[in-house]
Amino acid sequence: MFAQRLKNLQPYKPGEQPKDIEYIKLNANENPYLPSPKIKEVLKDFPFEKLALYPDPDSHELKCAIAQSLNKTGGVLVPAENQPALDFEITEDMIFCGNGSDEVLSFVFYAFFDNDKPLVVPEFSYSFYPVYAGYYNIDLCKVPLNEDFSLDVESMLDVDSTGIIFANPNAPTGLALSFEKIESMLKIYPKDKVFVVDEAYADFSGYTALPLLKKYENLLIIRTFSKSMSFAGMRLGFAVGSPALVAALTTTKNSFNHFPTDAFCQAASIVACSDIEWYSENCRKIMRTRDSFCKTLSDSGWNVIPSSTNFVLVSKKGISGKVVYEAIKKKGILVRFFDIDIIRDFVRITIGTDEQMQKLLDIMKKI
Repeated sequence: MFAQRLKNLQPYKPGEQPKDIEYIKLNANENPYLPSPKIKEVLKDFPFEKLALYPDPDSHELKCAIAQSLNKTGGVLVPAENQPALDFEITEDMIFCGNGSDEVLSFVFYAFFDNDKPLVVPEFSYSFYPVYAGYYNIDLCKVPLNEDFSLDVESMLDVDSTGIIFANPNAPTGLALSFEKIESMLKIYPKDKVFVVDEAYADFSGYTALPLLKKYENLLIIRTFSKSMSFAGMRLGFAVGSPALVAALTTTKNSFNHFPTDAFCQAASIVACSDIEWYSENCRKIMRTRDSFCKTLSDSGWNVIPSSTNFVLVSKKGISGKVVYEAIKKKGILVRFFDIDIIRDFVRITIGTDEQMQKLLDIMKKI
């Protein structure tokens, strides 16, 4: 009855969403702050008749709005002092939009990675990478992390591969490679293979590899509106790269689903791009809360992995991650436990509001 390929699929497992009580959700890396208030006008005034019509299949206005916002910010909402400037203009033909960054990643795997050689990924990174590799029958070369959980860049480059992809900052560790380290990788990596940097959490790090697009046409950067733009429920992701790479993704998309971003999503996202100040301030608040929470937790005897994201990976000596997760859940807060060898003693905590993080601290200090 079912195709053989279905039996080999290993689907992604999202963070739990139990319904027994109303939990404080700190397990899915969602943004604790609302989208721009301007979005309310889109909700209220969106033309009802447009629901009966197909949306713009090329998301033309949306791609222009995204390009303009990236050019305005330099590619990151809260740039670090030493983040290199974006000294060229990102144009519409360098933007590809999809139904969440997960769909964009699916098209990336299909368009750029063959199955004659392995795809290089960190052993522990975004857990959708192995899912798509299995879906498209692509072999993976999973490179172990260094002892400090950082990426083993040298080993990743030492593989004869079909391509390379990694999250920066990485998930679920929260650690980031520097701009200089990424450029050093690109200098070595074969120019005829696509080098993908998944920057879902870049806005919380202060750094982006976008300025490198000027020099490296094989570089592709994946971004999302789900995290720093508070649009997890809207589903919009995008890729930024050379026009040639974007054209390949468009061909892939048009061979699968001609209309991935719906009319309402496009309208709301265009408005979101016009209120960068709102999102920049929310990003600053999350970063301040993260740094304060990490310091307090570390001072309380917890092992805290330095984070450049809107989440943090923590452990406490002598206590398993599962015990920590269950103790916190009993108090009405959800965090994420991964039953994986290298991080089994850890839990991943999304950064919420100051009030939410204080409630969590009060619980964790008693564990």
